[in-house]
Amino acid sequence: MEIRPGSVVRSLAGRDKGGFMVVVSAADGYVFLADGKERKLESPKKKSIKHVAPTKTVIDLRNLTDRGLRAAVRGFTDGAPDDAPVEISNP
Repeated sequence: MEIRPGSVVRSLAGRDKGGFMVVVSAADGYVFLADGKERKLESPKKKSIKHVAPTKTVIDLRNLTDRGLRAAVRGFTDGAPDDAPVEISNP
């Protein structure tokens, strides 16, 4: 599965292992991730692409705020399966 900006991914390694984040951008084997809480959209975490697992969900990053991002990620961390579709609405 292709990892692109807006993809929801699960961290496979590091302090955030098991957590869900959204890909803000990707370049040269790395992705830049944000979750809206620990990592804001303005300062995403750089992580090797081999340390994340993609889900089937892609969200629209246009007009997305950290608050909206937290709501999107919460849908995954509240017990939803990795590939469960999550309704995302931008305020």
